[in-house]
Amino acid sequence: MQFEKLSAGHGALTGVRTGRGRDLVILHSLLTDRHAFDPVLEALAAKFRVTLFNLPGFHGSEPAMTALLEAYIARIEDGFQEWGIESDAILLGNGFGGTLALAFALDHPERIGKLVLSDAAPGFPEQGKQAFTVMAEKVAAGGLGTIAEIAAKRVFSPKYLAAHPEKIEERKAVLLEINPKAFRDACAILVEADLVPLLHRLQKPTLVVCGEFDQATPPALNKLIAEKVSGAKYIELPGCGHCPPLEQPEEFLAAIKSFVGL
Repeated sequence: MQFEKLSAGHGALTGVRTGRGRDLVILHSLLTDRHAFDPVLEALAAKFRVTLFNLPGFHGSEPAMTALLEAYIARIEDGFQEWGIESDAILLGNGFGGTLALAFALDHPERIGKLVLSDAAPGFPEQGKQAFTVMAEKVAAGGLGTIAEIAAKRVFSPKYLAAHPEKIEERKAVLLEINPKAFRDACAILVEADLVPLLHRLQKPTLVVCGEFDQATPPALNKLIAEKVSGAKYIELPGCGHCPPLEQPEEFLAAIKSFVGL
């Protein structure tokens, strides 16, 4: 596949683009990077002009100036503006990228046509917040390599990880490429995020997809979005973990097919 390298915000934001057609924008999770969508990218690029953002601290994107959700939303807006993304774009986010996609859709509904959220949360209960606090503290003390096993267990379902123990080292390699400050900032944002009171305002067609065994953003948090957003649809993928495009690519494509027009 051929990729166009992208830069926005005077170089603060990077991304890549491939394919032709209606715009499809992808925001990756905190514990993965844009390559988590590689297993589904060829199918998506056959139908859409796919733009994959590198979130702050990933693949050349600079860390945001502050650990605030608004700073991330502004960075995403830079990409939409400078990369000429059309107003009927489909915005797809996984994990942290899903929370960002939801926040962006609430702040800039005029920028998108449809929203696909994969294993995302509008906010976290105390137990979920504690997990991000612990990860941030471990990273501050010993670097991103120290959370490789935690990350693997949060990204993949237990059965999949048991069958693929090498995925722990794979997560470590990905994590070591992330800017540690940006990772801690993202954890802080997820601790503070509370989009639940705003969900009723979202008037865009919305699909929520979640893995049955997602330990990072469990089904209950995803179902909450579908319940609060008018007309939203929820699909649960049996046996899957936090990142369906990576763990169950064919099932993920089947889940979004009719909604996005694939």
